[in-house]
Amino acid sequence: KMMMTSAISTENFFINAKTKIILGDERKKLLLKISNGILEKYKKDGVVNLNFICTHNSRRSQIGQVWGFFAANYFDLNINSFSGGTEVTAFFRNTVKTLQMVGFSFNLENFSHQNPKYNISFEGTSKSILGYSKRYDNEENKTPFIAITTCNNADTNCPFIPEASQRFHLPFVDPKSSDETDLQDATYLKTNQQIAAEIYYIFSEIKNG
Repeated sequence: KMMMTSAISTENFFINAKTKIILGDERKKLLLKISNGILEKYKKDGVVNLNFICTHNSRRSQIGQVWGFFAANYFDLNINSFSGGTEVTAFFRNTVKTLQMVGFSFNLENFSHQNPKYNISFEGTSKSILGYSKRYDNEENKTPFIAITTCNNADTNCPFIPEASQRFHLPFVDPKSSDETDLQDATYLKTNQQIAAEIYYIFSEIKNG
C-alpha cells in the first residue's frame, strides 16, 4: 500500500533547512565533534554505521535515521543509518506525516496496529530503508555502530550504550508536547527541519574532510 507524499522536494527541503536554521557556536562545536568522530572511523574502515537512539524510537531518532539515509545518498558517502530505543513503541504517525510532507514515501511493508513497518524512500533513488520502532540492539542495526543519542537533556532515561564504538549526545526537543494541538504540524515540521539542517552540517563536514 502506497502512502502519498507531498509536492515538496526532499532535496530542496534538505538544502533550505541548512540556510534557514541558525546554528549557535556551541551547537556547531558539537556537530563538528560528531563529524570528526565519524570521519575518523570512515577513513579507517571505509564505512560507518550510525545508530540514532532515543528512549521510545518513535520521533527524533526516526527522523535522524531517515535524514541520515538521505544525506548518505546526497553526499555519496558509505554511511548506513539505523535507529532504536531502549523500549519498543511505534514509528509515531505524526513523525511519518512530517516526513511525508517533505517528500519521503512510505510503503507499508508489514501492518501491525502496534508497530507497522514501512519501506521508506525518496525520489531519485532505488534504495530504501525499513522504518519501525525497535530496540537499539535489534539485529537489523548493523554493528559496530556509532551511537547518536537524540533525547533532550531533561530525558533522564536517555540510555547508556555500552555496545557503541563511540557515543555522541545530540539532543533535540521532543515534538511530542504538540500532539493533538493546533501546533502539531508546525512543531513536527520545525523538528524535522532542525534535524535535517544538523545532519546536513555533519555530513557535509565528513564529505569535505
